[in-house]
Amino acid sequence: MAITPIKELVDRANAQVDVWQAEKALAEHGGGGAVLVDIRDVRELDREGRVEGAVHAPRGMLEFWFDPSSPYYREVFGNSETTYVLFCAAGWRSALAAKALDDMGFENIAHIDGGFGALKAAGAAITVKDDKAKKRF
Repeated sequence: MAITPIKELVDRANAQVDVWQAEKALAEHGGGGAVLVDIRDVRELDREGRVEGAVHAPRGMLEFWFDPSSPYYREVFGNSETTYVLFCAAGWRSALAAKALDDMGFENIAHIDGGFGALKAAGAAITVKDDKAKKRF
């Protein structure tokens, strides 16, 4: 059995879903036309920072939080007029996640080419957790 390389899966996802540049995502978000959805792990958010105004939805819960029939549904994802723009660190996980939501039948889903790194480079406002607030083990 041949394994499909992850890069090929990401390329297939990018061919199926809307891929936005960071500048467009920030402009739409700032104008109220899009909700940025950060799917990175909480440890990444603590380490790298958070985009101000973005909603966090960990990758492992994304489909459950979007599905109104799920016991884990989150109302923040219930506006069919809003475009939800997913991002991860570099754009691979968000491509696969956007494809999964597209496969479920959700419309107005996109993801950011280059992810958090591209948003940061485009001047997104980033909130970084204060080191003093971090627990040391």
